[in-house]
Amino acid sequence: MPRRRHRNHLPTRPTWRCAACGIAWPCSAAKLRLLGEYRHDRLALTIYLATLQAEASAQLREVEPARLADRFLSWARARA
Repeated sequence: MPRRRHRNHLPTRPTWRCAACGIAWPCSAAKLRLLGEYRHDRLALTIYLATLQAEASAQLREVEPARLADRFLSWARARA
């Protein structure tokens, strides 16, 4: 059986698309991985994502800031 090449679901710059699946990053797989990695520190995850959002906003000037905030941060907020 041929071995499947594993690709990480990481952002490609300056397009901010997923290197593995090609959709807007963070894709679903990246979100799941990040939630797992930061499961004990949601604040650190939010800070990390806000940093990436700031970088993306400088490269994706055509995308409204509110849309980038939704894309990068809304899903990572802790649920009450």
